Amino acid sequence: MKEQYKELFSPYTLPNGVELKNRLVMAPMTNYSSNDDGTVTDAEADYYARRSKGLGMVVTACIYVTPNGKGFPGQFAGYDDEFIPSMKKIATAIKEQGAKAILQIYHGGTQSPEELVPNGEIVSASDVPATSNSKKPRPLTESEIEEIIEAFGETTRRAIEAGYDGVEIHGANGYLIQQFFSAHSNRREDRFGGTLEKRMAFPLAVVDQVKSAAEKHGDSSFIVGYRFSPEEPEEQGITMADTLALVDVLADKGLDYLHVSLNDFFSTPRRGVEDTSRTRIDYLLEKINGRVPLIGVGSIYTAEDARKAFESGVPLLALGRELIIDPDWVEKIEEGKEEEIITKVDKGKQQELVIPDPLWDRILHVPGWFPGV
Repeated sequence: MKEQYKELFSPYTLPNGVELKNRLVMAPMTNYSSNDDGTVTDAEADYYARRSKGLGMVVTACIYVTPNGKGFPGQFAGYDDEFIPSMKKIATAIKEQGAKAILQIYHGGTQSPEELVPNGEIVSASDVPATSNSKKPRPLTESEIEEIIEAFGETTRRAIEAGYDGVEIHGANGYLIQQFFSAHSNRREDRFGGTLEKRMAFPLAVVDQVKSAAEKHGDSSFIVGYRFSPEEPEEQGITMADTLALVDVLADKGLDYLHVSLNDFFSTPRRGVEDTSRTRIDYLLEKINGRVPLIGVGSIYTAEDARKAFESGVPLLALGRELIIDPDWVEKIEEGKEEEIITKVDKGKQQELVIPDPLWDRILHVPGWFPGV
């Protein structure tokens, strides 16, 4: 291994005392590859096993915590104990390769297609549709909100019983938790909306419920993280200032990490801060001030991309698409063969890359998603 990459492979201890063998994480990515009944396929488990070797931690695709939270076809479910054996398949596949297995837990809210949820009824914080062409969601009642908060805790218990090392609360990418935090999608005037602090109530209640379930059913080694998107494009959407306020609170919640969702690691804020030439990562690290680890992510393909990103000061670095393109990325850097890293999809190597058919089909037919397509 070349000297300039050694820091990427140094161990890292999370706040709860768990040691990760290195600073490299697989980012959560939807794979569309579960059975229609919400159970995990063998192809899905094989896909994770192929990519987990060499990593410190792997975060799975998101699992839905209630039947009306399903956001994609081919998504795995965690809303009932009957799914625990299915959930275990992915945890085992990851852990057998030596990485920590983290289950990402979520509810789709307005992003849930009506054909995938009971009675076609989409729910959210308010009746603001996902897009101008989308169906209006039904605003959740306070009792329904409490039930969903409880469901996050119950899915955490199932994750523990299925053998996961932790869970990541999915508060990013426009799903239900983010919908509650956003002034664009949350027009409520009760304890769950109306001010920035009240819009934080649902995300923070989920954090408390998940941590409580982890303490009750797991042990101190169980990891709890939280993922967030820093900004939204809508006029009333989340600003960088909003996110810095949320992160300031989350940093004191006893979480084991925060995980920002970015398409470009070095992207800059669109609004909400004085200097929009500084990176979002820089602002986040400044606000966190060492209180909790931050995982950075966003279009990291080469070893040099990773080195430059790591030099920003993030203690942990996640890779997404690159680990689909080249599952041997980590080993190549470890062995000093980083010049052999592949950064574009090879359309003739689906079997070698162990990519399930539904995901492969999306990769080939979604323009601009993957380099080389």
